Amino acid sequence: MSSAAEQEAVQEGRAPGAGLPAQPAPVLNGSPRVAPAVPVWPGAPTPLGARFRTGPDGVSGTNFALWAGGAESVELCLFDYDGGSGAASGDAGGTDGASTEIRVPLTELTHEIWHGFVPGVRPGQRYGFRVHGRWDPWTGARWNPAKLLLDPYARAVDGDFTLPPEVYGHVRDWPQQQVADTVRDDRDSAAYVPKGVVVHDDAPDDEWTDDRRPKTPWADSVIYELHVRGFTKLHPDIPEELRGTYAGLAHPAAIEHLVKLGVTAVELLPVHQFAHEDHLLRRGMKNYWGYNSIGYFAPHAGYAASGTTGQQVGEFKSMVRALHAAGIEVILDVVYNHTAEAGELGPTLSLRGIDNRGYYRLQSDARRYTDYTGCGNTLHVVQPHVLRLITDSLRYWVTEMGVDGFRFDLAAALARSMHDVDMLSPFLAVIAQDPVLRRVKLIAEPWDVGSGGYQVGAFPPLWTEWNDRYRNAVRDFWRGALPDVRDLGYRLSGSSDLYAWGGRRPYASVNFVTAHDGFTLRDLVSYERKHNEANGEGNRDGTDDNRAWNCGTEGETEDARVRGLRRRQLRNLVTTLLLSTGVPMLVAGDELGRTQGGNNNAYCQDNEISWIDWTLLDDPDWRALFDLTARLIALRHAHPVLRRRAFFSGRAHSADGLRDLAWFTARGAEMTERDWYAPAATLGMYLSGRDIPGRDARGVPVTDDSFLAVLHAGDRPAGFVLPGPPWAEAYEVVVDTSREEQVAPPGVVHRAGAAITVPARAVLLLRVAG
Repeated sequence: MSSAAEQEAVQEGRAPGAGLPAQPAPVLNGSPRVAPAVPVWPGAPTPLGARFRTGPDGVSGTNFALWAGGAESVELCLFDYDGGSGAASGDAGGTDGASTEIRVPLTELTHEIWHGFVPGVRPGQRYGFRVHGRWDPWTGARWNPAKLLLDPYARAVDGDFTLPPEVYGHVRDWPQQQVADTVRDDRDSAAYVPKGVVVHDDAPDDEWTDDRRPKTPWADSVIYELHVRGFTKLHPDIPEELRGTYAGLAHPAAIEHLVKLGVTAVELLPVHQFAHEDHLLRRGMKNYWGYNSIGYFAPHAGYAASGTTGQQVGEFKSMVRALHAAGIEVILDVVYNHTAEAGELGPTLSLRGIDNRGYYRLQSDARRYTDYTGCGNTLHVVQPHVLRLITDSLRYWVTEMGVDGFRFDLAAALARSMHDVDMLSPFLAVIAQDPVLRRVKLIAEPWDVGSGGYQVGAFPPLWTEWNDRYRNAVRDFWRGALPDVRDLGYRLSGSSDLYAWGGRRPYASVNFVTAHDGFTLRDLVSYERKHNEANGEGNRDGTDDNRAWNCGTEGETEDARVRGLRRRQLRNLVTTLLLSTGVPMLVAGDELGRTQGGNNNAYCQDNEISWIDWTLLDDPDWRALFDLTARLIALRHAHPVLRRRAFFSGRAHSADGLRDLAWFTARGAEMTERDWYAPAATLGMYLSGRDIPGRDARGVPVTDDSFLAVLHAGDRPAGFVLPGPPWAEAYEVVVDTSREEQVAPPGVVHRAGAAITVPARAVLLLRVAG
């Protein structure tokens, strides 16, 4: 390559390579490319990906099919192929310069799908693709056959991305950064990228005859967001070789904790195969959360204990079966809005090299990517083949991997048509009519980083949403920052202002106080400022809008008064969450008092900062928090008035004037319009169990106990007059968060009309008695 000539061409506005000496042919492992000696039959264009099957004349082999619109030719690359004598051998992936590569041209082309059937290729065979075409970044064309590409439909991936210069389609260290992405790099990347693995999709041990999906109704759900690795990595009762893996999460010790807690579903942080960002690898770190997907059909190989040449698929399925057997659903946090290839300066790993213009949204300057995600690129979901990739992936995880639902990261980016977010977009329309996907749990993170991207309350029926307005209101109330209680009232009662339209229900609101992104619950009451120095980004990363209160001291302290106040605030936050109408979501470890030391963006902390410390259960203070959380979940399961399937009406349904929902001031009087707009530290919420709409499976009207919840965020005790008839004759205290020990109900009974004292910063839950 003549760098001087290249620079001259760039300065003249010509495409690099125009008028320059011909570039050398790509080389592999120091040897010139050789013609393949493997037979390939025409095969079929569907299904996409690599599918092992019995072909014509009873011959076993694998059909390969790749959509590559605009490509000039496609080569299938087989690594350590044994000619069909048995399953292919291979190393652990990654930097495998000793592997032998055989290239097989796929000459059949049907509707832009290149395909061929290769006899003798069996499960366990590692493979990739090389796609030939024009190199013209100015028009978005970035084909480069020197780069081995991961099959977007690969069912398993062997190895990891290390991101040396060889994996970039352009010369990463080109001296002129403003045009660096336009100079093609012809160094071979095969030794530095993982390979797809052929998987036996129809293996007998993959049948689901023994699996029973819990099918928990939305209104009865309690979600538990966890990280496969972080949840199990330090668990003392899980064998060391299984910690941090799918098998570890399937272990009885892990499931026992979930069952004791009472959650109905685990929401797993991304388990699609993902890559680590270059800037992290250069600092000796990795992407821990996994929001950097590159393989939408493959369970992330790093979480497999049994092996990475297809074994991870069976291990994942076994995990799902074990959770289902315990009555726990599996929801996947999925990242279809962008990929690990980032922007124009990112690596060429898969989609960029297959058809950059077909898979990604490009700007009018086609060198650049439209970025609604903050990660450098956005998938072009309105394109039929991209929409097919996503929906094929979703159906695969439901029908073949057994999962029960999905939480869509930055879902607003998927709902964009050409530019604006459109609730009639192709993606949402396809999901709504799909006979498989419309029946599973669908959760939207209802925003992205683009203009008009905040869409809380806007997604159509079938969808639930992460409700960050719930998070903000509850945090602000308990830290004394709400100007009035209007917003809190809506959030506690199901957010009807956001979701009472189009047939949506209260369970459209996924209520949360914390999530993986931000402070843990304990850190929320221990820190007011982020402390992300360990991330190596100068504490610039992570949000500054924490809505946190440290109870008077920043960070950990030995002050018994401060520690006691923090534990009380934790009890208040957990109790508020689990008494609210909607679907509660807990974050793994919050019930144990897990801390990240004030780090509110631990995405790159694959260590004790992020892993759950199970020794916390040995501390009586934190064990008491676990016991309270479990007791509140059990209370929620026992009382349908706490998990309503329809919004409250607020109207009287009987002659005595009793309503299904009523709000009270500390004086025991019903809230007036003026009361809602006035500053208040105390709020009473009455939930009538007599007026629950709906009937049970036999058509019998549903009835329940009635409850009064009193929330007091003031720093001093306050008087509260208990409402008299028709609301109640007497009240029994069920939960009192001012108490450290909550194993048994307090059992205190107060007559209606009595003035009681509510302790400072506390929640009282009272059941109507008599």
